[in-house]
Amino acid sequence: MKALLLVDIQNGFCPGGNLPVPDGDKVVPVANRLIDSGRYDLIVASQDWHPPGHGSFASAHPGAAPFEMGELSGKPQMMWPDHCVQGTLDAELHPELRSEEIDLIQQKGEDPRIDSYSAFRDNDRDASTGLSDFLEDQGVTDLDVCGLATDYCVKFSALDALEMMPGIRVRFIEDASRGITPEGVAAAIDEMRAHGIAIIDSAKALAG
Repeated sequence: MKALLLVDIQNGFCPGGNLPVPDGDKVVPVANRLIDSGRYDLIVASQDWHPPGHGSFASAHPGAAPFEMGELSGKPQMMWPDHCVQGTLDAELHPELRSEEIDLIQQKGEDPRIDSYSAFRDNDRDASTGLSDFLEDQGVTDLDVCGLATDYCVKFSALDALEMMPGIRVRFIEDASRGITPEGVAAAIDEMRAHGIAIIDSAKALAG
């Protein structure tokens, strides 16, 4: 049972969004080819879905600036611009993504007290989103992961899939993903590879 996980391919992380990833929109046509390939039994997507004033927003902390380290619930936290606020255009999946073919959209980041990079659980590694249970109930044995951004939500989603679903095979599709910085992307790929996650491109994914 093979599944594709599309991580946070949302307006907010594409050009024109509140927290744009460089060339973030370039993943959309690649993701669509994967969706339309017929290679996957199940297609799921994650969606950042923050309430207004989320604790990871710099605007929620007087004197804080975006992209500086701060603190949230007693732990270090990158301060982000307000992004992907529930019910806004910024939070919607990219309009050109073939979202009608997605079997499940897993929302995350709803607790204002903790951020949630991973599609599977909050950053405190305590509160699960329920996605791992869903995939296990569907009998998923192989999971391909891609989306935005490689050095944050994609990396943590891939690593959590591996840890939370023992025995699953996880692959990261590099050309269907983009990251915030080249250095962050390189480090994320090294970390995923070190944990046994295969690094592939979409051509290999489409070949099976």
